[in-house]
Amino acid sequence: MKRVLFSCMVAAILAAVSTEAFAESATFDSDGVNIHYIVEGEGEPVLLIHGYGSSHFGNWIIPGVFGMLKKDYQVIALDNRGHGKSDKPENREAYGEAMVDDAVRLLDHLEIESAHVMGYSMGGMITMKMMVDHPDRVRSGVVGGMGWVQPVEGTEYWQAPDSEDAVATAIYEAMYRLKITEDELKAIEVPFTVLIGDNDSILEDRVRPLQKVRPDVPVIVVPNANHTSCNFKKEYKQGLKDFVDTQADRDS
Repeated sequence: MKRVLFSCMVAAILAAVSTEAFAESATFDSDGVNIHYIVEGEGEPVLLIHGYGSSHFGNWIIPGVFGMLKKDYQVIALDNRGHGKSDKPENREAYGEAMVDDAVRLLDHLEIESAHVMGYSMGGMITMKMMVDHPDRVRSGVVGGMGWVQPVEGTEYWQAPDSEDAVATAIYEAMYRLKITEDELKAIEVPFTVLIGDNDSILEDRVRPLQKVRPDVPVIVVPNANHTSCNFKKEYKQGLKDFVDTQADRDS
C-alpha cells in the first residue's frame, strides 16, 4: 500500500512539473512589489488565488486544479506577495487589502476586464474581499476552505503564532484586514459558491455563519476532507469546475 501511495504521489508531482513547464511564467510590478504568475489555456479567464503559506504550485498545480481548468479556460495563477516567487515585504502594512489590489492589478496587466476568481483559505478571503470592493472585476467567485470572516470590535490585526519568520507573521496579522461586514456580505451580487471539507473547523466557524446571512449561496461539503486535503478531492475539483462551467454558460 505504501508503495502504491508513493507511486501516486510521484506521478502527481511529475504531472504537476509537466503542467508548470508549459505555462507562461512572468512577473509584474504591483505598486513596487514584484508579483509572479503563470498563465495557460484559452477561453474565459479564471484567476486562482492560493492560501497562506502556500503558492500557486502547491495549491493549484500539484492537486491538478490548474491542469483541469486549462483545458477549457485561460487560467492565471499568481504567487501572493510574501509567497512563492513573489517579493516578500516584512511589514504587515504591505499585506491585507494590498493582496486584493495585486489580483486586480494582475488583471489590468493582462488587459483582462473581469475573471472567474477562485481562492482557497486565505485566497478565499481575498476572493470575498474582491467581490465586495471590485465586483466589476469578478464574473463569479469560488471560495474554498473559507467562509465569512467577520469584524471583531477592537481588533485591528490578528495575533500571529510565535515565529521568527517576519514575513509569515506580517501576512498572518494582516489577514484580518480582509474581513467584511454583514451588510457587505448581504450586498454581494456576484454569483459565488463555497466548497469546504466536512472535517474542516472552518465549516462551523465561518461557513455556517455565512449560510445564515446568505442562504442563497450554494455550499458544497466535501466528504472525508480536512483543510489540507480538500483541494485534492475529486468532489472539490468537480464542484468548482461545474460551478464555473455554469457561470461561463450564463455569460455566453
